[in-house]
Amino acid sequence: MAGHSKWANIKHRKGAQDKKRAKQFTRAIKEISVAVKEGGGPDPDVNPALRNAIANAKGVNMPKDTINRAIKKASGADADNYELVSFEGYGPHGIAIFVECTTDNTNRTVASIRSIFSKNGGNLGTNGSLEFLFDRKGVFAIEKDKLSVNFEDIELALIEAGAEEFEHTDNFIYIYTNFTDFGKMNEALERLNVEVKNSELQRIPLNTTSLPVAQAQEILDLIEKFEEDDDVQNVYHTLEITEELLASITTD
Repeated sequence: MAGHSKWANIKHRKGAQDKKRAKQFTRAIKEISVAVKEGGGPDPDVNPALRNAIANAKGVNMPKDTINRAIKKASGADADNYELVSFEGYGPHGIAIFVECTTDNTNRTVASIRSIFSKNGGNLGTNGSLEFLFDRKGVFAIEKDKLSVNFEDIELALIEAGAEEFEHTDNFIYIYTNFTDFGKMNEALERLNVEVKNSELQRIPLNTTSLPVAQAQEILDLIEKFEEDDDVQNVYHTLEITEELLASITTD
């Protein structure tokens, strides 16, 4: 799991802030919509998926009114009918890429994802062909400066709730769990009054491939094109984020 924080660092540093924020809001609204439709209705007290989606929306600084409007719209008769779909393929230099989407038009999304792969030296594979390269994990990001307790004092409780690994960076603590313990960890963090910046099920690569910086940049550019697509929620890959690659990226 080591290296997740490096990838998060790249995502934080790349891209215009206004554009990135708009994408984050779109993603959060779709997550809320799916949670209301599939998680058990518009009441976060009885719908843990919605409670998690609201927390993630707050984590990207979405205004409360916008969150409430998204919940209200998702509860109405004219709500968008979103479907979760995923795509697997290879980018240049043999890097595996897994793309998760939320869409109201599958045909449009398939065409868009296939086009991005083919125009950037990659190719779209069949569903299930690359899933074995990734491990499904719950990932929880906690901002250190917003912790109201000493983290060492709650580590044992978190391990009992399913924490498998902790990754510390300058600003964040990442907690990793088995995907089956995702809900259990959410409940534990709520009980311990720990504010979570973001929590989601992610696909962590079992093995990564290191490339020269120029080739690695091709992969980052490809991933960025996927993430610019409105239907794309998450992109996972097997590229190793090396210190040399991090150093080559200037802050926008």
